[in-house]
Amino acid sequence: MRQIIAMGGGGFSMEPDNPLLDHYILKQANKARPKICFIPTASGDADSYIDKFYDFFNQQHCEPSHLSLFKPHTRNLEAFVLQQDIIYVGGGNTKNLLVLWKEWGLDRILEKAWEQGIVLAGLSAGSICWYEQGITDSYGDKLEPLDALGFLPGSHCPHYDGEAERRPTYRQFVDQGVIQSGIAVDDGAAVHYIDHDIKKIVSSRPAAKVYRVYKGGEEELVVEYLGERNLLNP
Repeated sequence: MRQIIAMGGGGFSMEPDNPLLDHYILKQANKARPKICFIPTASGDADSYIDKFYDFFNQQHCEPSHLSLFKPHTRNLEAFVLQQDIIYVGGGNTKNLLVLWKEWGLDRILEKAWEQGIVLAGLSAGSICWYEQGITDSYGDKLEPLDALGFLPGSHCPHYDGEAERRPTYRQFVDQGVIQSGIAVDDGAAVHYIDHDIKKIVSSRPAAKVYRVYKGGEEELVVEYLGERNLLNP
């Protein structure tokens, strides 16, 4: 079963006191202590980002690790990736992430991991990367369309409510045919795919929303707030 969990924003780095999305991700491996690997390429493998990952996941029922392309600890990236249960991709510069992954062959390795049932997850750059297209500020001064890996069909916009220019720019790009129709995700929400289909949409915030955006409009999709579910099913 191929799984991808695309977060608009949230998780340990954006919501350190709200573990709902990260707990949801861990549960999808269906193991008592899943192996979860953080890939912080988009941040330039920032030490502070890696530290935050370990600060959170060392306290969970899992076996955390990370994969750096700037200071690789192994030559056999494929063997290391394929022994994981979950791959968690951090945010940052999407363009740099894609270039480095392709140079190292990590894009091909991650596709193999996905095909083998390893859960792929991430936020911001780490969610854009899985789709055919996304909008990014990787070039510095404005939002622009970007082709990505294409594991998931269509386009994607994270931080839909979190950054003022995201919504109007994404809507404009879709309306003008600059980018395909797709899925826009607020901070605190995540879209869980099985193969190419949406299985469930969840959130760590009661007001977080997800939209299907198409030429001429957008449709709000049903989101399950994980806090309510946890209260009902402790």
